[in-house]
Amino acid sequence: KKNTSIIIIIVVSVVAFVFLVLGVGIFVRKRMKRKTTELINPDFSGEISSTESIQHDFGKIKAATNNFSDDNKLGQGGFGAVYMGKLVNGQEIAVKRLSKDSGQGDLEFKNEVLLLAKLQHRNLVRLLGFSIQGIERLLIYEFVPNGSLDQILFDRTKSSRLDWDSRYRSIIGIAKGVLYLHEDSRLMIIHRDLKASNVLLDENMNPKIADFGMAKLVLPEATMQNTNRIVGTYGYMAPEYASYGLFSVKSDVFSFGVIVLEIITGQRKIFTQNGEKLGDLLSCAWRSWREGTTANMIDPNLRETCGPQPDMMRCIHIALLCVQQEAADRPTMASVVVMLNSSTITLPIPKEPGFYFSGASFPHDEFNSNQFESGTPSQSLLAQSSEFSSSSIV
Repeated sequence: KKNTSIIIIIVVSVVAFVFLVLGVGIFVRKRMKRKTTELINPDFSGEISSTESIQHDFGKIKAATNNFSDDNKLGQGGFGAVYMGKLVNGQEIAVKRLSKDSGQGDLEFKNEVLLLAKLQHRNLVRLLGFSIQGIERLLIYEFVPNGSLDQILFDRTKSSRLDWDSRYRSIIGIAKGVLYLHEDSRLMIIHRDLKASNVLLDENMNPKIADFGMAKLVLPEATMQNTNRIVGTYGYMAPEYASYGLFSVKSDVFSFGVIVLEIITGQRKIFTQNGEKLGDLLSCAWRSWREGTTANMIDPNLRETCGPQPDMMRCIHIALLCVQQEAADRPTMASVVVMLNSSTITLPIPKEPGFYFSGASFPHDEFNSNQFESGTPSQSLLAQSSEFSSSSIV
């Protein structure tokens, strides 16, 4: 009996030890696995199996930016700073260092890795990799040398670099990039934060859409989504999103329309002087449309060099279609690309909003009030882009 008791004790001890070892092993394995998959949103784990192949050593990236030197700093965003870096092989990179005290920054980090790892398009900024060390989060992109569109477009000394060909190429490129997100990639993505500062310009002034931290992956059959957490930038937000948290691909279409108006007018979405608001771009655009003075919207730099071209007038018309009040009235990005690429397709008349600031005017109106004839929209802008049944293009 004594021997039997000893044997039982030994067996139980061995079994308990084995289970303990197995338990510790499973726990350690799960922790290691979580480290490599913690970037993946569980809802989309089936879409992206692994991101380890683009993970970079933190120390090497830190060294590439001269220890995140201020001299290497390209800009500061809501979720962190962006630095220029150079790898040991000579490749130039842009590194976004997410702010340590931003909880939303962690969500943005996961979102960008998840989405950009699977997106490849000439008009989207390319994600080269990421790095994690402790609370540090780095996103590594291709370096786009000419900075953001807004840095050039709204700078009096630099804006002359953007002739009409460059601006038109930007409009077309942004449209194609957004179309890829909406329809042409394996995923259906709503960017939700399209704006001039999120469009980068390469060495040939070709546009690349950046900053996918706010982007939302949706089902292709989905029409309208709802959120209690409204993100983005006021002035670029569609009214249904800014007011009610409702968003769809048509929300991006609205933002695109605002960008197009900024590109053509050379004006920000909000006009200010000495810190005071003078007006807003959309109100001025709708007023010009109503009064038939849309040619006056064009950036004086463009008018001085080449005058109001038919393509400019057509782009204004398309932009107004994109910023219509009702989402259902806005064209899809596929329709926008078709309209931009074909001057033979006539355009529907945009529906004016029920309310806008009728007294708003462009800051450069005093320079051009007598340069172009006034008239109704059909006499001015519609002379360049005639009436068309909206059902066949929208």
